Amino acid sequence: MNPVDIAEPLRSRWSPSVFDAQHQLTDAEITRLLEAAQWAPSSGNRQPWRYVVAVRGSAAHRVLVPHLSRGNSGWVPRASVVFLSVVELGQDGVELSDVLIPTHDVGQASAHLTLQAQAMGLHAHQFGGFDHDAVAAGLGIPDTARVLAGIAVGVRGNPAEVSERDAERDHRERHRRPLTETAFGTWGVPWPGLAPSGRTVAERD
Repeated sequence: MNPVDIAEPLRSRWSPSVFDAQHQLTDAEITRLLEAAQWAPSSGNRQPWRYVVAVRGSAAHRVLVPHLSRGNSGWVPRASVVFLSVVELGQDGVELSDVLIPTHDVGQASAHLTLQAQAMGLHAHQFGGFDHDAVAAGLGIPDTARVLAGIAVGVRGNPAEVSERDAERDHRERHRRPLTETAFGTWGVPWPGLAPSGRTVAERD
């Protein structure tokens, strides 16, 4: 089935699990990715996003890798860099009560970074499978912030160099639930303006 008719780089974006373990990103390339996140929409221009840049082999990377889940421990370390997204929830004694909007904004910033990677000929794979508390402690994240997720970025590698399980992931067909189950006019009732195509599957590029 053909991909849905949306703009690039949204159309071709996908999340591979086979990265080239030799590929390196320049500081300028990493900065460009961070600049994409920097200019994401932000409620009140609060900009609650922070990123720990864990270049493969760096001190931050060495903190992360031992705390990856079993499912992520094979492929994440091969990426050129991992960005750990962090939400800043309180400053100068402010109560950590406003959680939803700052976390939403970090998600937007991470989406910007991910799409910038695709536009640069790179691939990004976001993940949450790691010991968040242990990583936060190892990186010195303060109590006013929370580690949310990781974004592994790099170029595609050789499937023969990874486990069969990780290689197989890159051949799975991409699925999304139909928009009738996502977009409502009133809760639970599909928005009546949805196009009739009903396409729910986008092929990999």
